[in-house]
Amino acid sequence: MNVEEMKKAVAKEALNLIEDEMVIGLGTGSTTAYFIRYLGKLIMEGELEEVYGVPTSYQARLLALEAGVPVVSLDEVDAIDIAVDGADEVDPQMNLIKGRGAALTMEKIIEYRAGMFVVLVDETKLVEWLGQKMPVPIEVIPVAWRAIAEEIEVFNATAELRMAEKKDGPVVTDNGNFILDAKFHRIEDPLDLEIELNNIPGVVENGIFADIADLVLVGTKDGVKRMER
Repeated sequence: MNVEEMKKAVAKEALNLIEDEMVIGLGTGSTTAYFIRYLGKLIMEGELEEVYGVPTSYQARLLALEAGVPVVSLDEVDAIDIAVDGADEVDPQMNLIKGRGAALTMEKIIEYRAGMFVVLVDETKLVEWLGQKMPVPIEVIPVAWRAIAEEIEVFNATAELRMAEKKDGPVVTDNGNFILDAKFHRIEDPLDLEIELNNIPGVVENGIFADIADLVLVGTKDGVKRMER
């Protein structure tokens, strides 16, 4: 089973958690994209009814509309039953690094609000500690990015402004902000660092998602494995 097959397997497994009349937080990224497409297929075939998606990004919204998933905004719902999203790293305590797709702020808002947060990853995303492979994305107010990058050095980390690949200049988030990618040697206390980073003036949100995931579905060469609290 290759990585793409692992992604498809966890996306299909997550469908077993969806019931009629659910409001679902729709994450951003390649693995969640499979979930959204499969969800739309079930809706179009009449196997699920009165299901609505709350997208975490323009990408998720466009994909949901294309797949036939009815979309509502966060301020139109009283509650979110379940949120489904991917992650860039998952440690043994189910703490996460997210935000390679630059949608971390809305992802965190929706996923903290959800009654259940399900994470879909392939086995390459499992790490012994956060920061082992990936930097921590930090969404920042544009005029403050340089000052914040200097402030992050206090944490013995280095931060780089993320540059766009198909346009000139930096990546701009759906909220009109910039992304700093902060590389830490090793994150010993994810929850503490998550709070500390958000206390820096000009930081909108950061990509550490500590103590929030309820279930992680991991695609492996031997099938889907579960990590849960």
